[in-house]
Amino acid sequence: MAIHLARPDVDDLERHILDAIHNGIVAIDHNGIITVFNKTMERIYGYSAQQAIGRHIRDIVPYTGLLKVVETGKPHIGRKFRIDNTVYLANRTPIIDNSKVIGAVGVIQDITEFQSVVDELQIVKELKSTMETILESAYDGLIVVNSEGMVTMVNGAFAALLGTRAELVVGKHVTDVIDDTRMHIVAQTGRAEKGDLQRINGHDVVVMRIPVKKEGRTIGAVGKIMFKDVEELNALAQKVNALHSELDYYRDEVRRYRGAKYGLENIIGDSDAMAKLKETARRVAQSSSTVLIRGETGTGKELIAHALHMESSRRFGPFIKVNCAAIPENLLESELFGYEEGAFTGAKKGGQVGKFELADRGSIFLDEIGDLSMALQAKLLRVLQEKEIERLGGSKTRKVDVRVIAATNKNLEDLIRRNKFREDLFYRLNVVNLNIPPLRERREDLPALVQHFISKYNQEFGLKVTGLAPAPWNLFRTYHWPGNVRELENVIERAFNVVEGNVILVQDLPAYLSKFTHSGKILAKQQTLHSLLEQTEKAAIKEALSITQGNKVQAARLLGISRAWIYQKITKYHLEE
Repeated sequence: MAIHLARPDVDDLERHILDAIHNGIVAIDHNGIITVFNKTMERIYGYSAQQAIGRHIRDIVPYTGLLKVVETGKPHIGRKFRIDNTVYLANRTPIIDNSKVIGAVGVIQDITEFQSVVDELQIVKELKSTMETILESAYDGLIVVNSEGMVTMVNGAFAALLGTRAELVVGKHVTDVIDDTRMHIVAQTGRAEKGDLQRINGHDVVVMRIPVKKEGRTIGAVGKIMFKDVEELNALAQKVNALHSELDYYRDEVRRYRGAKYGLENIIGDSDAMAKLKETARRVAQSSSTVLIRGETGTGKELIAHALHMESSRRFGPFIKVNCAAIPENLLESELFGYEEGAFTGAKKGGQVGKFELADRGSIFLDEIGDLSMALQAKLLRVLQEKEIERLGGSKTRKVDVRVIAATNKNLEDLIRRNKFREDLFYRLNVVNLNIPPLRERREDLPALVQHFISKYNQEFGLKVTGLAPAPWNLFRTYHWPGNVRELENVIERAFNVVEGNVILVQDLPAYLSKFTHSGKILAKQQTLHSLLEQTEKAAIKEALSITQGNKVQAARLLGISRAWIYQKITKYHLEE
């Protein structure tokens, strides 16, 4: 009886080997029936080997290419497919016995991570290609070195400056390419150098060297030519300077067009009263509150109004001036608020924009506000309260963002008592009150004012007047200046018309001032101040009428007073011809 040695179950061993393989393995016979289905395939497709083996491949793997392999006998190598978010690579091979295809085997490999790497590499390649194209086509010269100073990239513009080709530069140490360069030093220190002057191949260029860092460590440096020639930099600097000059010019033109001309620096006077006034005006200018400027004729109320606008955030907006005493009553309303087409006979086609609308986002200066009629006072009060206007002949209200600056030389409180000025408007206007002291109360400002006007008229007349003689100075210091700074300017301008030397003498002054002095002393000391003022005022008006040959408008302009005022004074002093 023969004894046969027992051996392991070969089929069982093969099954364990197949299940241990990480890749999915499936085999079919020539009819497409599954004969092998390992553990990895179970995990991928969700069927156990017991469920899969013996069934047709299409029942388990619907879109397999194994049937095609059995049919053609040709393998499918490296075929990718996706299940959900997982990418697989399949190799399908026919099983051949005695030159006959008896089945096929498929091996499936999970390549999701590998595919991600491939996709990322492809993106990097595309980015690299794009970057190289950008750098190569750039007008600016660019060069890149690694941490050891070896050139890793140079674009055509830089190579052309070097007088060579890019491929002959890459791989060399940067010091062998550029004399006295600091590229390798920047690559070591990690400190950028910008705007440095570098001589390259006989050209003085302006360069920038920037370190390249990765995770806090310097791995190289990039050099960029900012200007290929110092002359380019000089040309650019000249162009920038020209643009700044042009900008300043247009800014000044805008300011001139908008109306405001003077700032606080244009207000002459360093007396305690004026220093306090200017400081208060500087603070007040920062708000949008209504301001009432009060002071005698000729003290400079309009200058203060200009300065309030120029010192404010509205300085680039319009500055609109309206003299409430100079415009006839029947026209003032349309001037202030505008009118619609057909509002009255002679109205412009399309209507007209009023001063308040023109001043939108800026300031409006209402001079001689005390001369405003009661009817217009009511309309102005509405503008201040509602921040809106209504054109004459219209029914639509328009919002305006305007800062109101008003001025007067009249006693508004007295006008209120006489029912000639609205009390509610007074309180609306008098939010901030700036009182300008008369010149006689700040005589210490006389030297600065006189020198200012002498410099002004020296330029206008082409003279070289240096100042006043002692006698005119004594007169200026004792004279009461009823016309204030405006009168002082008119006196000096008149003197420039007749002065013969470099110093203004008493005889160069108007006649009414010459009569005011005798050996530097005031005449008629026994007179009251009131009578002295009247006498001086009368003499001044007579002198002005004499100079202007009786032209009252020119005389008023010469004295710095309004036309209405000079008519009143001519009647008062019986100066009619």
